[in-house]
Amino acid sequence: MIIDTHAHLGKDKVFDEEFGEEELIEAQKRNGINITIVQPATANSIEDVKKQHDAIFDLCRRYPGRFYGMANPNPHLPDNVYGAELRRCITELKFVGVKLQPFAHAVNPLGRDGRKVFTLANKLEIPVMVHTGSGIPWSEPSLLHPIAEEYATVKIIVAHAGMMVFASEAAYLTKKHVNVFLECTWTAGFLIKQWIRDIGKERVMFGSDHADNAAAELTKYRSIGLTDEEIDWVLGKAAQSVFGL
Repeated sequence: MIIDTHAHLGKDKVFDEEFGEEELIEAQKRNGINITIVQPATANSIEDVKKQHDAIFDLCRRYPGRFYGMANPNPHLPDNVYGAELRRCITELKFVGVKLQPFAHAVNPLGRDGRKVFTLANKLEIPVMVHTGSGIPWSEPSLLHPIAEEYATVKIIVAHAGMMVFASEAAYLTKKHVNVFLECTWTAGFLIKQWIRDIGKERVMFGSDHADNAAAELTKYRSIGLTDEEIDWVLGKAAQSVFGL
């Protein structure tokens, strides 16, 4: 079982990148990926993010069991608007998590709007994936220490595992808090191997971030001398457990 925990669909309004449906389907076929968890590209308005959420739901509906959705409304939307859309995604569209993008949405995870994401995730009993790495200061993994303590029952996935420059922060955060997990796109293989051995195979998971990057990310895991059991966990079982798939 291979689960890609980090993929996008739609037009990104911040980074001017278009993430296409055909690329996601082809990436699954070409790389033997069984399940892809898909989140919107960055959208700021409620109208734009609703369209992207609906497009993800349509993809999941047409390919049942192969795609699952992850919500990503802008946390700076009014509380009632943000809350209604997140609840719609989880209860009606059957999405399996929510994304917090401190960089693209300019959100301090420790601020009022950042905490709103974790508060609602706690109520809805869903994991939160948080972008880390590029986009300091809000994307530093160390900011999540108080959050991981305050929301101890919320599973937090550290996207990009600090993106190399903050890799040590991401590792320390995960060691300190049992509810924190590492998604390791753009992270060196030698670090991934070290974390699997030091922190645990159950706490590390595969993601691509872009369909064209899936093969490279999979090769990292398969080329660093992991055992078959470790491979099974980091490529699928860890995500299966965290997202309740």
